[in-house]
Order: sequence, then structure tokens, then C-alpha cells
Amino acid sequence: MSLPFYQRLHQHYDLSYRNRDLRTAMSQYQQEKKSSAIYTHGSAAYSSRSSAAHRQESQAFSQASASSYQQQASQATEFAHSSAVSQKAASDYDYGYSHGLTDSRLMLGYSSKLSPQTKRAKKSLLSGEEKENLPSDYMVPIFSGRQVHVSGITDTEEERIKEAAAYIAQRNLLASEEGITAAKQSTAAKQSTVSKQSTSTLHREEAVEKKSRKVAIREKAEHLSLKKTLEETEAYHKKLNEDSLLHAPEFIIKPRSHTVWEKENVILHCSVAGWPEPRLTWYKNQVPINVHANPEKYIIGSRYGMHTLEINACDFEDTAQYRASAMNAKGELSAYASVVVKRYKGELDETRSHAGVSTLPLSFGVTPYGYASKFEIHFDDKFDVSFGREGETMSLGCRVVITPEIKRFQPEIQWYRNGVPVSPSKWVQTHWSGDRATLTFSHLNKEDEGLYTIRVRMGEYYEQYSAYVFVRDAEAEIEGAPASPLDVVCLDANKDYIIITWKQPAVDGGSPILGYFIDKCEVGTDTWSQCNDIPVKFARFPVTGLIEGRSYIFRVRAVNKTGIGLPSRVSEPVAALDPAEKARLKSRPSAPWTGQIIVTEEEPTEGIIPGPPTDLSVIEATQSYVVLSWKPPGQRGHEGILYFVEKCEAGTENWQRVNTELPVKSPRFALFDLVEGKSYRFRVRCSNSAGVGEPSEATEVTVVGDKLDIPKPPSNIIPSRNTNTSVVVTWEEPKDAKELVGYYIEASVVGSGKWEPCNNNPVKGTRFTCHGLTTGQSYVFRVRAVNAAGLSEYSQDSEAIEVKAAIAPPSPPCDITCLESFRDSMVLGWKHPDKTGGAEITGYYVNYREVIDGVPGKWREANIKAISDEAYKICNLKENMVYQFQVAAMNIAGLGAPSAVSASFKCEEWTIAVPGPPHSLKCSEVRKTSLVLQWKPPTYSGRTPVTGYFVDIKEAKAKEDQWRGLNEAPIKNVYLRVQGLKEGVSYVFRVRAMNQAGVGKPSDLAGPVVAETRPGTKEVVVNVDDDGIISLNFECDQMAPNSEFAWSKDYVPTEDSPRLEVESKGNKTKMTFKDLGEEDLGLYSCDVTDTDGIASSYLIDEEELKRLLALSQEHKFPTVPVKSELAVEILEKGQVRFWMQAEKLSGNAKVNFIFNDKEIFEGPKYKMHVDRNTGIIEMFMEKLQDEDEGTYTFQIQDGRATGHSTLVLIGDVYKKLQKEAEFQRQEWIRKQGPHFVEYLSWEVTGECNVLLKCKVANIKKETHIVWYKDDREISVDEKHDFKDGICTLLITEFSKKDAGIYEVILTDDRGKDKSRLKLVDEAFKELMTEVCKAIALSATNLKIQSTAEGIRLYSLVTYYLDDLKVNWSHNGNAIKYSDRVKNGVTGEQIWLQINEPTPNDKGKYVMELFDGKTGHQRMVDLSGQAYEEAFAEFQRLKQAAIAEKNRARVVGGLPDVVTIQEGKALNLTCIVWGDPTPEVSWLKNEKPLASSEHCSLKFEAGKTAYFTISAVMSSDSGKYGLVVKNKYGSETSDFTVSVFIPEEEARKAEEPQKGDKKSK
Repeated sequence: MSLPFYQRLHQHYDLSYRNRDLRTAMSQYQQEKKSSAIYTHGSAAYSSRSSAAHRQESQAFSQASASSYQQQASQATEFAHSSAVSQKAASDYDYGYSHGLTDSRLMLGYSSKLSPQTKRAKKSLLSGEEKENLPSDYMVPIFSGRQVHVSGITDTEEERIKEAAAYIAQRNLLASEEGITAAKQSTAAKQSTVSKQSTSTLHREEAVEKKSRKVAIREKAEHLSLKKTLEETEAYHKKLNEDSLLHAPEFIIKPRSHTVWEKENVILHCSVAGWPEPRLTWYKNQVPINVHANPEKYIIGSRYGMHTLEINACDFEDTAQYRASAMNAKGELSAYASVVVKRYKGELDETRSHAGVSTLPLSFGVTPYGYASKFEIHFDDKFDVSFGREGETMSLGCRVVITPEIKRFQPEIQWYRNGVPVSPSKWVQTHWSGDRATLTFSHLNKEDEGLYTIRVRMGEYYEQYSAYVFVRDAEAEIEGAPASPLDVVCLDANKDYIIITWKQPAVDGGSPILGYFIDKCEVGTDTWSQCNDIPVKFARFPVTGLIEGRSYIFRVRAVNKTGIGLPSRVSEPVAALDPAEKARLKSRPSAPWTGQIIVTEEEPTEGIIPGPPTDLSVIEATQSYVVLSWKPPGQRGHEGILYFVEKCEAGTENWQRVNTELPVKSPRFALFDLVEGKSYRFRVRCSNSAGVGEPSEATEVTVVGDKLDIPKPPSNIIPSRNTNTSVVVTWEEPKDAKELVGYYIEASVVGSGKWEPCNNNPVKGTRFTCHGLTTGQSYVFRVRAVNAAGLSEYSQDSEAIEVKAAIAPPSPPCDITCLESFRDSMVLGWKHPDKTGGAEITGYYVNYREVIDGVPGKWREANIKAISDEAYKICNLKENMVYQFQVAAMNIAGLGAPSAVSASFKCEEWTIAVPGPPHSLKCSEVRKTSLVLQWKPPTYSGRTPVTGYFVDIKEAKAKEDQWRGLNEAPIKNVYLRVQGLKEGVSYVFRVRAMNQAGVGKPSDLAGPVVAETRPGTKEVVVNVDDDGIISLNFECDQMAPNSEFAWSKDYVPTEDSPRLEVESKGNKTKMTFKDLGEEDLGLYSCDVTDTDGIASSYLIDEEELKRLLALSQEHKFPTVPVKSELAVEILEKGQVRFWMQAEKLSGNAKVNFIFNDKEIFEGPKYKMHVDRNTGIIEMFMEKLQDEDEGTYTFQIQDGRATGHSTLVLIGDVYKKLQKEAEFQRQEWIRKQGPHFVEYLSWEVTGECNVLLKCKVANIKKETHIVWYKDDREISVDEKHDFKDGICTLLITEFSKKDAGIYEVILTDDRGKDKSRLKLVDEAFKELMTEVCKAIALSATNLKIQSTAEGIRLYSLVTYYLDDLKVNWSHNGNAIKYSDRVKNGVTGEQIWLQINEPTPNDKGKYVMELFDGKTGHQRMVDLSGQAYEEAFAEFQRLKQAAIAEKNRARVVGGLPDVVTIQEGKALNLTCIVWGDPTPEVSWLKNEKPLASSEHCSLKFEAGKTAYFTISAVMSSDSGKYGLVVKNKYGSETSDFTVSVFIPEEEARKAEEPQKGDKKSK
């Protein structure tokens, strides 16, 4: 960071402008310094005391340090030229540190040697008595050095003292000089403080002083030689003081980490560069390594710039983090290395198995097994954001819980304000009670405002907690006066002036600040005096008129037109001293952290006029003053010198002396009373008793005016939510801004016009959290920039923001899955984070890593720009490589934690035809019996687009085989309302996508979700206000701090809809329709974010739309609400009733009845009635005449609300009504006898029959029912019983012959009624279509039957009609019928015959039955095993048919019985067939019969068999058989021969006749 322009030429070191790394290193170094024994040496130089305490102890302090100072001063030259002595000093120093010694003689052993050149004691702060006792020839010593001390911007005296090593040396020098004088006056009185050796040394120094003065006069002649020596010395130190030679430590070689086995040695090496040469210290776990305490363990070496730390015989305790810390005057730098000591298996050291081993390092905890574990540090009862007021007291504190608890070790507690350590002072104190840390402010100041952090460290582990402290302005003594400035700091101090700086206040009291008054007060008094008569606007001012050597404190007051405000907090004390006149810095630092001070003193020469000053320049120029700086001349004589400053306007040589009456003593000077805008040149002369020297070279032309401009206002003010009471404000730094001190932020409630400051201490950076706001209020913010020139204009007001719940980064996403995979890329999907952090998710970041042989690699970023969808395609992957992924969500608050590592996915091309899994499943609107499931379409749709989705459900505890589908047909929406859940049961869901190729893999599970209606669950309510505005309202009592309402239509967000307007406040939200219409039809839902699915929905369909529009119209124009409009109805006897119904009628409601614009009244023709309880209004007429045609109106007046309803009865409408009335009158007459309640109709039964039916009423036993077809009576076997009033006629196997006109007639003595049904033309076709449909539906699935000719496919129906069209197709193609492929119907069988089937006949066969409207298909797959089995059966049957065809058989010719008369000839001939020709044999009575003369048996031509008996005898009677046989089979044809004798037959015939006669 560059220094401000007014400090660039100063040779001082300002803590406030150190870079952050150096500040951190120095603050850490200061912490270490407190706990190290080395800091016991020189404690007076480092103690934190007030100015008053220093004055009270100055005498004792001076005596204690006088001897040390003389030894250091005398040794300066020897230090500069003897490295051996320096090394010895460092060795002595290390020894003293390691043994905790405080004796300065032991700590600085080299100070026992005296310089050969004598020195005289010199004074800077002298009282009046001391000045009178001084010898007349005593001259003010000249002090020059490489550093000039200027106090930095700090809060306490201790911090100011620690800032620069130069000031430490200066104070030691001043204190030692005071100690010399005090020793002269009261040596005997201070024997208890100063040793006898110190007193004798002081007396010897006095003698040396007197001797050196005489020698100086005698050696005057040698002044030319001495002058040359001085010039050479000055040149040497001038070169030495160049800033380019000084630089902070830098590690050339850093120590590296080592892993070693026990009992081995390890050496850490490092090399560091820097000037002055850095001092290097080794640490183990942040504890300095004491070589002397463990001389055999550690060896620290440094040779040729290489530093080493050797650890001998490593054991397990040496496992630690080691730090090499290099420090010089320019800063500190550390390098780290770890040493891990490994132990062979089984060599556990039992001595370390107990807790509390004293040898364990601080950073290690003790476990029962002796190993190290990490400390866990927690904060309880933490301090929150705090608000105080100037002058009040405040305490910050929290309880610290450390586990494991080791009582031997106490944590290191450190407090920070804005990252800078807080040290105890008179303003603030710290306290540690053992478990509670406290920071107490005894008197709050605006300088105390900031971010406070408590850091608790246990070894190398630490935790911290932070909260902001706001300090408001004290009440003004004068109303309207500005607030007090803050951070009053002394930037530069010398004999003639001190530069004071401050920060402008945030509150100007209502009018601009005109300027500032600076007051000073001499330390030790309570008298304040004003330093300037005219208010200064620039926040920096040189105070002159100071008494040299005196200490002062300062304060600043702001003034506006109302008055002067309260003063600021006083600055730290500062002395009006010129450090450059003390000595030239030429010695090493007294400690390695204080920088390097080189001190030289010269013997002045007398009687020489001083030469001109050198290096004159303007180091600061404002409209009020100009500051000059120069270097004393090299030739300045014996005496001290004074300076005269001269000026002249540019372009002239008219030089004027500025300080005629008051010579300048220090080489800096502030000029006032210059004319703003004019150009000047300046020069300086030196003077002493010998005269005034030549002037210096004149400066360049300088224009009087502010070089630092007031900054421009910041821009782009953006507020964002933080907590319920705070808002984060960010802005952009103004362009060309220089020397910015910080920013002030103000807030205002929208519409109030009143602005309040959010901070009273300027904040650095471009982000600030404004606390203390009111929840639910809307605020605007503005910002001002601040530098020394003043405050900028206000920025533009920010946009208004409502103070809501905190915005935090979202929680991690979950359920990462692979949605699609290619050769070199993959598409991932994941679920939305459970918690959004109170803000909308703005994007996601994906990381991936390779997994090789199960070992994961390094994480890589997949996307640089955030992605908004919950899916992302990662490209440039390696084919067939396995990857793991993690996803992090982001919102306006920042990036959330990454998700858990996904499963391993292989990058390979997906070739599946079905779609991938849907993703991002979400359950909402959970109730006890229903919920809504939403999802997103799959990224991979397969080979064809997704056509729908299937949703599956199962109970959470059920097994995987318990999944069941919720929808039989695919749904196209990406949401589904699941109904029929069981209350209290937990469910999980999954979704599968489908395309033409089939159904894809299921998605990740959604749930488990418990079906329950939570207590306090509310639903969306529709509301129509008095102005007719329609809105949906929802209220939630279970919102989280970060919850928001999210409206959607058909589950699509409605954020950008121009037709809707959403307003949410607190736990209520309202969505208003700007113009409700058909475009707004849909399902509206409201989700509550950051909850467990709290949501509700409301459906606006066409009916609801009409209702809401009507309700809106009614609210706009109040009318009597009508429940039913005016209507007319015909009563049972043909009477006419006009009626309407209002929603509600009061007792004062009136009704007027109007017919054709004329009012009608009750009379013989009209009967009127008004029921005010039910709102029904009626008018009755006995019958309608032709003159009653017209318009009827009922007018209602109920208070201020009116209403009417009109009914127009003219033309065909009236005629139809009139006919209806007449019909009803006739119907009433008809219904006095038997009649039809339901007229004749038909239906097709499940058996494909036609049933004619009707329903009758008013039936009695004598009532007859007769059926007719085409005026012919149909005889009915069964008589109707009329029990259920249903009469039916069943027509089986209905066909065209059954077409006709059917009629049924009811008759009895009371009358008759009839009903006709025409089943002809179109009516018949319609009925036949239904019959064919029923037949088609009765068809069985196609079956396969093998025959001897081939394969037959058939289906059975109830019966067949020609109207039922049958079509066959094979593999999607219509079958062409031929001799080989035939179709037909046989009885109830519809078949397709495939003769001699071939493999080409394989495939899918479809039979389509067309009923006249639709087709009904039955199919069978004749392929694979089905075909093989059918073909095998066909082959078998075919062979069987061939065998049956060719087997031997008797074709015909043989009778079954032959009756023949004895003696007759019997000739039988039969035809035999078979291939091959069968063998023929004969049987008689089951025994073979051979051919004989009596019985001739012949077989001729292979087909004719002859059986001949020439003369039949009785013995020929019997059973004969012809047996034919070939290789395919055999057959036997039997016949019986019965031989009768005529005589016996006659006799048998006569015997029965005789028997009959006898019986008679």
C-alpha cells in the first residue's frame, strides 16, 4: 500500500500504513513477546504506562538505565566494525533468554567494553533549575539517525510505544541522559536503585567529559582533518540510510517437511535474506525451542547464510509443526515444516499410555492410547451485536468450553478489533476467569466501534467468534451542533510543530461542518488552549508555538453554524522534540525485533559559519499551510544551528524572511498566511554565533492549495437481506479516490425523510452490515466517502429493501444421478437443496474427479459460470473412465457447502432406446389422504420423444416387490395429485418416462413422506372484496425465518405473469387477478420455501370462473342475489307455474309482476305468492291461452338492492310450452288407468340377445299386456306378473329377420295405453351394431389347431351374423385368400385355415371383428415354439390322414343281416379298397373260414370279394366277417346269415293264433 502524499518524504515508520501481512506478523510477534522470558530484559522500554506514570518513575528509571545506555553508546563503534563481538553478543543474548535472566550485564555482555573515544552526556528535557546549573559552554547536541519516530494511529500508549524501534532507542537515550543529571544531584539518595559500580562509572564519565572539552579546544587546529572525517562519515551514513537497502525478510530456501522413523535424526534447512540481517528463531508448535534446556536434543546452527535445526534421536513427541521465524526492522516472515515420526508396528511406548504426560506438546491432547488428538473449542453464552453510547461502559464476554480439558494448559485468549489485536489500556481491560473471557470498556468512545473478535488458541488449534459493536454519539450540549471527531493522532513531531490528524464525524448536526478547532494541553496540567483562530476544513493541521521538550495531548472540536460540538477523545501524549538532533543511528538493535539504530556523535567545530541546508523540499501543501523539510548542512561549526526560512512569489527574486522573530530549531517548518492560489518558492539559511550561512537551493514552484480533493460519492448502492434486524449494504468505490479514510453509511425508513447513521467510525472496504433495524420495515441507504479533505456528497439512494430474515448460503444439493451419458460427456441431475438460505437459488457449481482403481483423484471445476437448472452436461470427459461428482448451490449470500460425493459413474455411450429417468422429484400439499408429486422430464429422451409418465408408489417400509402403479395410462403432465393415501403411513414415490420404444428406468425416490394433515395447516381461500377484486389468499403459521411464498399456475411459477400481482407480508400472501378471464383457468398453488413441503392449491375451472365473475359483478353493483332465475314449469294437471328464487329476502322486500310491460295483479287468472324466508317468488296460471304469449318479468326491490328476472315466451317457445301443458293434462288423464312409466326400449344382453323392455304402473290383476310385431300378435309362453313393473320380450340370436315395428298394449276396464318401438332402417342398424359389438366382445382369443390339411386359427363367438365383418392380417398386412389360405365361419367358430404351412407363415396374426363402428381385435403369435408345436402336430395328423386314406377297408356291398331260405343260393359281393392291395380273409363265428365247394370265397382284381353258397343249409346260419388288411391297417366287416325252413316258419305262425282263440 502506498503512503499518503504528505508522508512520502517523511523518514518515519507508520503502523497504520503497514500492509496486512506485516501487521499480522507483528501482532503475532507481540503476542509471543509477552510469554517469553526474553522480554524481561528492558521491561521499562516495553511496559505500558500512562504519561503520568512515566513522570513519577522517571528518576528511578533513569538511574537504572544510565549504565546500560553508556555501555551501549560506547560500544556503537565496536559494533559497526567487529563481527566477532556481535556474535558473542548474540550468544550471550541467547543464553540469557534461555535461562530467563534479566541482568543487563549478562544479557548484553559486549557492553563491558568502552569506546576509545570519550563521549559527553547530553540533555533534552531540562527543568529551569537544571538549565541554570548547566555550564555556559554546554551546547545542544545534534542527534541524527536513520529513523524519525512518529506515533501511529493506535488506541493505547502501549501500542504506540511498540510501533517503532527508533522511538524505543530515543526514549532510552533521553532517559539515560536524565539519569546522568539525577545521578549528579542525588547519587547518595538512590543507593537502593543504582549500584556502587554505576555511581563510580558516572563520576569517571564526568571526568572524561571535562577532559574531552579541553582536548577539543587544543585540537582546533586539526579541524580540517576532522572535517574531512566527518564528511566521509556523513557520506557513509547517507548511503546507509537509503530505503532501497532496507527490505523485509525473504526465504530463499524454505524448510521442507520430513517423515522419519523413531531414533533417527532429522535436519531442517532454510536460507533467508533481508536487510538489516534478519534474526531467525525456531519454534515447535508455536513454542520457541530452548536449545540450552535440551542441549543434546536440538542443535541450531547458522553458517554462510544457511540456518539449520537438527533434532537428534527423534521420538514420537517430536511429531509437530516447526516454524522458522525471521525478523528485522522491516517486518517478520515465517516458514513452516512438519515432522512426522513413525513407529514400527508393535513398539507402542507404554510410558505414554496415561493421560497427562508432561512431555506432550501444548497442541496435542491425550487419549487413552497415548496418541495426539485435536482440541475442540466451543463458545457458549456469546456476546451479540452490541450498541452503546459515548461515555458509557460496556462488557463483551462469552464462555469458552475446551475438550479435552487439560488443566495444566490454559488457552491463549486474544481480542481483536477490525483484525488488530486489542491491548489493555485505560480505555479497555481484558479478563480470563478460567472458563469465561471478558472485554470491558470503562469509557466508550467512537474509536471503539468495530468488529470485535475473540480468538481462543490451544497450541496450533484455535477457534474465534466475532460480533460488531456500535457506539452512538453522545447527546450534544447544543442542539444542532456537530458530533465529535475521532481518531486524533500526532503524525509528526519536532521542536517547532506537531502535525495533528483526525477523522470527520458522521453527524453534522443538520448543517454542514464549517471546520475544526484544535486544542492542546500540556501533560501534567488541565488547561486547554485553542491552537487556531479560524476553523480549518482539512483534517490535518500543524500545531506550532510549542515549548521544546514538553509533552502535549490534543483534541479536536467540529463547528457548524449552530455552534461547536463536543471535543474528541484526547490523543496520546507526544513530546515537542526533534529526533534528528539526537544522534546518527549506527548501532544494532538491542533486540532482534526492534530494528537497527546506528548512533554516532561528532565533535563540533567552533567559529565556522554553517553551510547551506540540503535536500529542501515541500512535503505538504494545503490551502492553509505549507510544510518544508530539509537536511542540516555538513559544515555547521562548533555551535548548534538555527534556521531562517525565506519565500518569494514565482517569477520574482523578491525574497522575504518568514520567521524573523522566531528562528527555527528543527529541519522542518510549517508556513502559514500564504495566499491561496498563488505560486511560491522557498529557501532556508543556517545561522550560529559565527553568522548566517548561504541559502539553500530554492524549491520548485509550489501552488498554495489542497493537493487532495474531496472524493466523489460512491455508486451502485446495493442492499441485501442479512437478518431480521440487519441489512448488508455494498457499494462501488468512487473513481479517482485518493487517501480514502473510509465510508459513512446512513439509513432511512421509506417515506420518513429522516436519515440515521449506521456507523460512527468510518469503515474500510465496500461492504457493511447495518444492524439495529426494525423487522418488516422498508429502508433506503446512502453512503459517503471520507478522506482528509472532507466528506463526499451523498450517493444516490439505494432501492428500498424490507428487513427480513437472514440470507445465508443454501444447504447442499442431494441425490446426484446420471441422466444421460455419451462417449466424452455426461448429464447429471440432482435435487434442490432442502434449505435455500432465505434467498432464491441463483445457480449451481459442479465438481468432478476421476476414480482409477477405486482411488479418487483431485477435484476439478466443471463449470465456471453458475448454471440455473438442476441438471448439467459435463463435457471433455474421458471415454470409459469412472467419475465422481459433487454439486454446490449458490444464492445472493454466497456459495453453499458442496454435496456429498456421488456414486461412481462410467462415461460411456448410452444406446438404449427408452428414455432416461425423470429427476428433481418433489412432494408438496401433503394431506392425510393426498399429496402432489412433481418432477422434471428426463434429460435423455431415448430414440423418440417422451410421450408420458408412469408414477409408482409403495409404503416406505415395504419391500421392492411391493411397488404399484398409480396410473394405468401414461400422463403427459409433470405433476400428479396422488389420492387415496392412508393417514399416518409413510410413502415413497418414483416416476418412469415412456416413449415409443417403451418405459425407461425409474427415477430416484421421492420421500419418504408421511400422509398427514399437520396441525395448523391452512388452505388457499378465494376472496372477492367490496370492489369486486378477486384474489387468492394463503396464510402460514409455520414459516421459518428465511421462508418465502412461491405462487405457481399448473405448477409453473407465475413471477413474470402480467395478469397477476402478488403481495406478501409477514405470514400472509395474496395473489390478485388483474382481469380474471378464460386465460386464467388452471390450478393455482402456493408453496412456502424452507419448510417441509407446506403448500396448498386452488382450482379455477370454468364453473368457478363464472361464479367468481358473477360474484365480482355483484360486489361492484349491489343486487339482490338470485338463486334461480325466472323459470316456468308445467305442473301435473297442466297448470303453469312461473317462479324464481332469491338468495335472501328481508321482510321489506317487494315484488312487481310484469307481463308485456304491464303490471298484473292477483285475480282469477293469476295466483301469486312470495315466501320471504326461502326467497321463492311464484305465479300460477290454470292454462295457457293464445293471448298469454309474451314477456314475463319479476321485479324485486329489497332496500337499496334491486334485482329482476325476465322470461320470454313467444313464437315456437310459447307454442311448445302450450303443447307441453296440453300434453301434461292428457298425461294426467292417461295416468288414471294403466300406463307406461318408461316406454319401450331395447338392450343387448351379455349373451348377445336383444331384450325389449318397458316399465308400467297403475297395474291390477285384470290388466292385460299384448306384444305385437308388424301388427301381428306375438305369442308369449309366460304370463307377466308385473311385480317390479318391468315387462320384457327376449329375442334370441337377433338377425335381419327380426327387424320390424314392435308394439305393446296395456288394457283393462280403466283404459288402455300403448308403446311402439321401431326397429327398422337406422334404428335397426344401430341395434345391429350393438349386437355385433356384443358378439365381437364375446370372441375368445385366437387359438391354434392343427389339422391334417394344415394349421387352423380360430375364435369362438356366441353366435355369428353376416353383419359382423371379419378381416384377417398377417404381420400387419391383410391376408390374400387362396386355395392354400382360406377363412370361414363354421357355426360359432370363425377360422382361418392355412394348408401346408411353411416358415413364411410364421408371425403375428390378427383377427379384426368390425361391428359397423369400431373394430375389435384378437391376435395370436404363430412363431417360435407355438409354430413348431403346431407344425409337428400337423405333420402327425397328415400322416394319420394318409394312413386312414390308404388303409384296407370294406367300401360296401355286405349287408348287416342276410335271411335266406334253406336250399337257396347265397351270393354276396363287396368292394374292398386299400393301397397297397389288402389281403382278404373270412371268419365264421370268429373262426377262419376257408373256401370250399359248398362255400366259395373269391377275391378278384384286388378290389372285389365274392361270397357264394350254392345251397344254403341250416348249418350255414351264423356270424360271418370279412377281414381286409394291409400295412396301414385292417378292418373287419361283419354280417349275419339266418337260414329258415318254410314249414317251420308256418308252424310257428299258426301256434300264436291258436293260443289267442283259446284265451277268448
